[in-house]
Amino acid sequence: MSSPSPHAAPLPLLKGRVLAFAAILLVSANLRSAVTSLTPLLDRLGHVFDFGSGMTGVLGMMPTAAFALFGLATPRLIRRIGLERAAALTMLLATVGLLLRASAGGVGMLLFGSAVALAGMGIGNVVVPPLVKRYFADRVGTLSTLYITVLQAGTMIPALLAVPMADRYDWRISLGMWSLLSLAALLPWVLLAARAPRASSPDAPAAAQAPGRVWMTPLGWGMALMFGMTSLCTYSMFTWLPKVMVEAGASETTGGIMVALYSAVGLLPSLLVPALAVRMRNPFPIALLAFVLNAAAFAGLLWAPMQAPWLWAVIAGLGPSTFPLGLTLINLRTRTPAGSAALSGFMQGVGYSLASLGPLLFGALHAHSGGWGASFGFLMTCTLVLLTAAWFACKPQQLEDHWR
Repeated sequence: MSSPSPHAAPLPLLKGRVLAFAAILLVSANLRSAVTSLTPLLDRLGHVFDFGSGMTGVLGMMPTAAFALFGLATPRLIRRIGLERAAALTMLLATVGLLLRASAGGVGMLLFGSAVALAGMGIGNVVVPPLVKRYFADRVGTLSTLYITVLQAGTMIPALLAVPMADRYDWRISLGMWSLLSLAALLPWVLLAARAPRASSPDAPAAAQAPGRVWMTPLGWGMALMFGMTSLCTYSMFTWLPKVMVEAGASETTGGIMVALYSAVGLLPSLLVPALAVRMRNPFPIALLAFVLNAAAFAGLLWAPMQAPWLWAVIAGLGPSTFPLGLTLINLRTRTPAGSAALSGFMQGVGYSLASLGPLLFGALHAHSGGWGASFGFLMTCTLVLLTAAWFACKPQQLEDHWR
């Protein structure tokens, strides 16, 4: 358990901690539903709306593009309206976007609804860490473990239910039912936002103060590159692991199971890493272990994919341990909600911008070379960048000491 922080939430906020606890977990459960509820149905929707691989690619790139754009824009939004109102806006946009997408009569509305929902989720990615800092500064490790685990579960469950629900009912039900969950998450934030002072008020918390320049600090770039390289490798594996296995001789079903196993194993770091990170003065050994796991998985998938496919999937699923590490370090390397919001926005904005290039470059290298050697070589290079960045991100320091 992390020790109480001198910057813990002020007494008036403690009265809302139970409601904030539920609200943070509900938001976390919604941060990927617009992504993983759609991707299993893209082939079916292509037949319904008569679009091909080009539009499928556009829909596939929208999440990382939205997360990058709103990662960079959200700290300014937080300074204007405050954390609680930004969280409420997150779930309002998600609810509206999911409903618009489920009622789409053509590709245009499908794209527009997806954009609205992903905008909300992009804001939510940035808002959650400073909310943890504001309400639970004395329990950063515990809350980080909980919200990251809920986020991972919220990534898996819509993907598992998408096709069965579409088969049993309709694709509109399958896509639209997640709006009920985002609506449930909206309600507690409306209550919390009504209690919170406006960002322009003299009683507003430090999150409303003007931040320093995160982009001029080694910590900011270390966090952004560590997170970006982690996400780049993860999205590349999500996109291309089935094809790697099929070309090695596995069935399409096996390829799909490998991705599911890769995703499921990712729950373990979410449970363990935040608790470990808060107990370590310098958690760089976690990043070093992640580097070794990535290297082993990439080598196995390249040189012996069918000799131990399940082992490679498990090792690869443990590789992105730097994802929960990065989210936890947002609060461990800042003193205030303002610092947490600024670091969260910069890390995720730059990180997701880099991540959006991963699947594209991985596939382009495969198409150019005819094999997977160049593609996995590219991922290994990215993991070396990740390890170097983690050296700066994990060093004991506080953002506020360097960002002015």
